[in-house]
Amino acid sequence: MARTLQHSLQETRMFPVMNSTAPSFTRRSMLQRSAGGFGYLALQAMLAEEQAKAAVANPLAAKKPSFAPTAKRIVFLFMKGGPSHVDTFDPKPLLQRDDGKPYPFAQPRVQFAATGKLLKSPWKFKQYGQSGLPVSELFPNVAECVDELCVLRSVYGTNPAHGGALLKLHTGSDTQVRPSMGSWVVYGLGTENDNLPGFLTICPTLAHGGMNNWGASFLPAYCQGTPIGNAAIPAQQAMVKHIRNARISPALQRQQLDFLAQVNHEHLDLAGADAALEGRINSFELAYRMQSTMPEAQDVTQETESTKKMYGIDNPVTANFGRQCLMAQRFLERGVRFVQVTHSDSEVQWDQHGNLYKGHSKNASEVDKPIAGFLKDLKARGLLDDTLVLWGGEFGRTPTAQGTDGRDHNPNGFTMWMAGGGVKKGFAYGATDDYGYFAQEDKMHVNDLHATILHLMGLNHEKLTYRYAGRDYRLTDVAGVVAKDIIA
Repeated sequence: MARTLQHSLQETRMFPVMNSTAPSFTRRSMLQRSAGGFGYLALQAMLAEEQAKAAVANPLAAKKPSFAPTAKRIVFLFMKGGPSHVDTFDPKPLLQRDDGKPYPFAQPRVQFAATGKLLKSPWKFKQYGQSGLPVSELFPNVAECVDELCVLRSVYGTNPAHGGALLKLHTGSDTQVRPSMGSWVVYGLGTENDNLPGFLTICPTLAHGGMNNWGASFLPAYCQGTPIGNAAIPAQQAMVKHIRNARISPALQRQQLDFLAQVNHEHLDLAGADAALEGRINSFELAYRMQSTMPEAQDVTQETESTKKMYGIDNPVTANFGRQCLMAQRFLERGVRFVQVTHSDSEVQWDQHGNLYKGHSKNASEVDKPIAGFLKDLKARGLLDDTLVLWGGEFGRTPTAQGTDGRDHNPNGFTMWMAGGGVKKGFAYGATDDYGYFAQEDKMHVNDLHATILHLMGLNHEKLTYRYAGRDYRLTDVAGVVAKDIIA
């Protein structure tokens, strides 16, 4: 054993061996020769520390997608309350024919409320564009853009109540608080303008889940959606609060923030990683940068009169939603990754359990021209090709009547549509049954919708995960199939 040890020491030449002719290698010479390595290790540690601080300073920096995306940004035009698919984009001739008759098939075991016999649509459908896709009289302006639309007629969910359905659509879960769709997109891709939040929601509803519909949950704080106003106030008054500091100059603010950041980083160095503190550091920095960018981005007065007219801002009926859409365009143009625009009010929404004709007519008249103007403007500015536009509500409505002139909630089959962002144009995907109650052909669950959206953004929904409480989470949970047939 001694001979083996001596032989090993001779080979490594780390220590002198008696009666050996091999040149000696002293500890001093070893330190001299390895000094450069120690310096490299120190430099590597310093760089790692700088990289960690940089990540804290700018977590919103754009990240590379998993593969080449067809969409770089997304806007969700959310119609709260559940617009009726059989009255908007999914015509049903048999429903018109069999008005007043019993629904001939079994209805869902769980329903939100009891409904009666079949109720025909009070609006006529007409084919538009080269594609010939049918659109109802409710949307004459959007119908002019039908050759840009990819109409998804077979979307379905699982929850017939507004609260659960909103959470399912926005977060992928209707039972627990989870990160929202916009938060997942920002987590995966960052944003292209770090002077603005990566995820903005304009005039969101505070009901049926409220901020959980745009919250980051357990994702890092910078993924949180930033609300601008809410559904209870006019869009003209929807501003980021305290965006200007009238008491002190930006230079003094910068000094204060630098000192605060120094103290906070010293705390991080001593205490180790602290997600809450890192989130506060990031929020302070972003708030400072937003002061110079947000007011200009929200100032729609800079737009031409023809542009404002195209969005309907000159008309009191369309002005409110038109202003929201125009703000969304300005945010998208400035590199915000995910923007949501919500149409909702406390009186009508799209939730017509009664007065279907009056309610849907009012709602459609408020959003039809602004949406068409938004699509045309994005196309004119060269943004539509790589901007994914998503339209829809949390569910559809029943083909059977509630009372004499209303429709109940229907998560079993409804319509949403996409435009731009690499989807097929003038294309209808999937189908509900002959009366519009159940998704039947090429069914697209909400999980599948999310998987498809992430795919268009260049993200693999199965790999976009975050580890929390001992398990990996994702927007699509353990489900989700990409609808590749809608991709151009």
